[in-house]
Amino acid sequence: MSRIGNNPITIPEGVTVEVNENVVTVKGKLGELSQEFSGIAIKVEDGSVQLSRSSDSKEHKAKHGLYRSLVNNMVDGVSKGWTKELELVGVGYRASNQGQKLDLALGFSHNIVLNIAPEVKIETVSEKGKNPIVKLTSHDKQLVGQVAAKIRAFRKPEPYKGKGIKFVGEQLRRKAGKSA
Repeated sequence: MSRIGNNPITIPEGVTVEVNENVVTVKGKLGELSQEFSGIAIKVEDGSVQLSRSSDSKEHKAKHGLYRSLVNNMVDGVSKGWTKELELVGVGYRASNQGQKLDLALGFSHNIVLNIAPEVKIETVSEKGKNPIVKLTSHDKQLVGQVAAKIRAFRKPEPYKGKGIKFVGEQLRRKAGKSA
């Protein structure tokens, strides 16, 4: 029995959920998202969305909780939005953006210039004495996570000094250096 899949999703004001054959479309003030589904019945009734599976096969049980989470993330995204913050830790590490182009100086011979998808709003914050922060905001949780992971992959935090790109609030596993 799926505990997550059985929970109903409440629809906030200003958000509409439509189900057409095997596609769920969610519209809100921040945008529109759609997701295909199979093996699960989705019903929209009086301000909530209820998901139910057709059988108790292993595949349907797995999809039940998955699709419930995906639809919930879509509803939250078009109503509130999703934000990821990345912190650049290291001497000389800088970030700046011109529109949808992110320019990263990460200690390589050349700067890295990355074109960000138009659905993701990007903002860079550089204060004197603090590490630069890159803020990514969008209504699509999967897209924000994918872009953040791509940026982080350029320079993952290393365990000795903690230099690299990390998520704000992320706890790093630190190692002791050489003992003299």
